[in-house]
Amino acid sequence: MVKITGQKAHKARLKRIRSAEMVREVGKAVLVAADLIRRDAQISITAGSVSGKNHTPSKPGEPPNNDTGNLADDANIRSERTGLTEAEVSSNATYSAALEFGTSKMAARPFMQPAAEKNRKKATALVQDAVKRVARGGSL
Repeated sequence: MVKITGQKAHKARLKRIRSAEMVREVGKAVLVAADLIRRDAQISITAGSVSGKNHTPSKPGEPPNNDTGNLADDANIRSERTGLTEAEVSSNATYSAALEFGTSKMAARPFMQPAAEKNRKKATALVQDAVKRVARGGSL
């Protein structure tokens, strides 16, 4: 005869995986990941740039160099929760898309996509850790 052990523990793990706590913890992890992307986008704009009279535009393919501070401002580059387990990082300056993707007269100066790529593995790890933690009975 075969004896099955751990059935109660396994059932409890499955219950935790489907719980509201799981949704909360994964939501927190997603928001932290969004904040990492936001922060790195802002840093890429402001690192090494000079404002005012000595401002030098960035080279094509590099992040834009900060001049007025408007693009990198928290009011323009934002991360916010858009669902229970979803978040969005956006750049809301009127010229963000022109810088990120370029125009017919200017090559792209991407800053959002590189920040997202830089943090892809960290974001994945944050969510995986949240799932493992809740499945094992813990939380943040």
